[in-house]
This record gives sequence, C-alpha cells and structure tokens, in this order.
Amino acid sequence: MGDGCLMEGISHEVCSLAGTLRLSKLVAFYDDNGISIDGHVEGWFTDDTPKRFEAYGWNVIPAVNGHDPEALDAAVRAAKAQGLLADGKPTLICCKTVIGMGSPNKAGTHDVHGAALGAAEVAATREALGWDHAPFEIPADIAAAWNAVERGQAAERTWRAGFEAYRTHYPEQAAEFERRMAGDLLPAFAHQLPAVLAGIVGNAQPHATRKASQNALDVLAPLVPEFFGGSADLTGSNLTNFKGCVKAGRGSDGQFVPGNHMSYGVREFGMAAIMNGIALHGGYIPYGGTFLTFSDYSRNAIRMAALMKLRVIHVFTHDSIGLGEDGPTHQSVEHIPSLRIIPNLDVWRPADGLETAVAWAHAIEREDGPSALCLSRQNLPRLTGDASTALAMEQNIRRGGYVLSDMEGAQVVIVSTGSELELAMQAQAALAVRGHCDPRRLHALHQCV
Repeated sequence: MGDGCLMEGISHEVCSLAGTLRLSKLVAFYDDNGISIDGHVEGWFTDDTPKRFEAYGWNVIPAVNGHDPEALDAAVRAAKAQGLLADGKPTLICCKTVIGMGSPNKAGTHDVHGAALGAAEVAATREALGWDHAPFEIPADIAAAWNAVERGQAAERTWRAGFEAYRTHYPEQAAEFERRMAGDLLPAFAHQLPAVLAGIVGNAQPHATRKASQNALDVLAPLVPEFFGGSADLTGSNLTNFKGCVKAGRGSDGQFVPGNHMSYGVREFGMAAIMNGIALHGGYIPYGGTFLTFSDYSRNAIRMAALMKLRVIHVFTHDSIGLGEDGPTHQSVEHIPSLRIIPNLDVWRPADGLETAVAWAHAIEREDGPSALCLSRQNLPRLTGDASTALAMEQNIRRGGYVLSDMEGAQVVIVSTGSELELAMQAQAALAVRGHCDPRRLHALHQCV
C-alpha cells in the first residue's frame, strides 16, 4: 500500500475489520515514500500511520528500510510468526523508501510518480547506478536469483503429496474441497431446484421480495454449502441470514469464530471488496446485503467484480421510492439504470416470490460475473402463477423478459419491472374496463448490459 491507498476510505473499512477479526495471516506492506501525484504529502496527509494501525489491533513493524533485503526478510519472518500465535494479529510492515531511487534529479519527487523519466534522465540514472545493460535485458545472474520455478515446483509437489495423504484418510472432505475450488455446484442443486421453485410459488400470500429472498435462501442454502453471506449492518432489514446459518466473527473470548454469515458493520465498500477477494480465492460463493441506495458506496468494487468476471452476489433491498420515513436520501431513483450500465453485471429486479427464487438460482449458477438482486421492502402479490406453471414460468423468467398478460388486438404495450409490475397489471385492468384500449403488458424483468 502507498500513501494514496491509506488516504482512501476503504483502507479504514477493511483494516479496521481485519484487526477486529485478528486475521493473523494477513501481512501488508506500507510503501512510505511521502509522495503522491501532487507532490510531497505533508500538505494533505499527516496521519501517524503506525499508531493508526496499532489502534486497529494490528502488529506494526515500523521504520523498515525498504531498500534493504535483509531488513525486509526479517520483518516478513516476524510478520509470519503472528500466524502461529493463538492471539496473533495482522501485520503492517512500514517500509521507508525513496521513490525513483537512483535517479539523480528526480528521486524523491512527484516527477517520478506517474511519468516516464525521459531519455536524458534515463541516461543519467544508468550512469549513477553503473548499469550498462541494454533496455529490457536481464543479466543471467539476476534472472537466476529471481527465478523461483524449481522452488515453486518442489513446493507444489510437497503440497500435493500432503493432499493425497489427506485424501487417503478423508476422501469425502478432499472431494468436497476439490469440488468447491473448481466452482462446481452439488448435483443436488439442479436435481432439487424444480421442487424448490414449486414449493415457493405455492405460497400465495403477498410478501416483500426481500422476504421472498430469505425464503429462497432457507431452501437453497442447504444445497449450496459454499455460501458465505453477510450484510453491512442491515441483516434484519436485508434478511440475508437463513435457517441454520452460523455467524462468523470475533467471539466473546476475542478469538475468531468460523461460520457462513458475517456482520460486516457499516462497511458497504469494504464488504463488496472483501467479497471480491473471497471469490478470487475460490471455494466460496459470497453474497452480501445493503440498501439499494447504498450501492453507491460499493460501486467501485461492483465494477471490479464485473471486470474480473467474479461469482459475487449483491443483495440490494428497499428498492422503492416509497420509503417515506427515511426521506429522499434512501429513495432509490437512478440506482437501477446506473447499475444496468455496468458491463457484465446481471441486474435482477424480481416482482414476486418465484421471480426472486429464479434470480437467486441464476446468480448461484452463473460462473462468469456478478449479479445484483434488487428487492422490495413492501409486500407484493403473487403474479407469476402457481405450482402448476412454475416450470414454464421459470424458463420465461430466465430469459429476462416475457409477456405476462396479453390481450387480443392490444393497442398499448406496458413495460414494467420489480414492484411496479403490480401497478402495471392494475393499469391494464383499468384501461380495459374503461374501454380506452386493450393493452398488452410486457414484463422486462432482468437486463444484462
């Protein structure tokens, strides 16, 4: 991390949580060179970073010469030792460095931060360093010193031998590990999904799609043991918890308690970024909830998930302009279209329980990008039929748009998504009664942009 990284708000969100959770295998390097693009940082960054991280509960190794390999090696060894302690902490190694070191005229200045040295300064730097090799030529002795192929292959052989020994004693657990790391779902998911959907659509009572989402999680989670859910301090509102989920976090004894649902605190951006990291690691399908309006805080991480094609699921509830008690700050107006213009992000806006369950199923199955489920707070009626039509409706819903109610000789097409579908159906009925026209209503639920 550089000075700029530590100025960003996300550094507080995630580093604070890492300290609370005592993630003792986490080691971060702080490249303390005192420079950002605008120049020396004293005018806009005067934090005492070591004390800041000590306050987070980190192990801090200060004032390490970032240009001294032996000093760096000693710091890394001390940091890794934290992972072996019962009360270990994450470690910040504070490296004092000179940006552009070796450049006679630009070292230690912002001129070398984001711009090329230029031909004259390159020549001067070569002379100062005594470097006479051609551009992009790596001397054989340096290449050999940095080549870790043989060591890496040996380490992999050792690990694989250990894993095969583990497989001998624990074949089911080894197979489950490989399945999860490959990103494959249990066969039971596909086999039982039709029955799950039929059961969900059988509930004719009106309910909010956030509650429909929790109902879907209750029956889908046993089929997806790799789920890792959570919420940014809104579990009771987002309803991201499910029957039998185990809360992960710091226990009363200060030690980390493993589980499959995390209370991230008020850290929307941090939660979204952490989910990206979990997905990159593999073995889990992460999902996390917050209000749709607060997707603004998460946008950078959502966009990165889309760029990296990560299997991440965002649960955005309170998708309505009708949230009067919270005022206009919580009324989602522009958020749906702003999410839809993110390439490779699937945006779902279901209108009832079946559409919500199908949205969850599709998001779980999708391996090449993130999904956003935008859910209502208010109760909505069942609109997509009953158990007898569940299979046919599932295929319609998966297409992302379909005709829900048609009339012969229709003169008007009413397009709607999400909670407005109920209003569209009422408008169709009202127009038909008045005899103004026979409208056809097209329900465009899900759009990939």
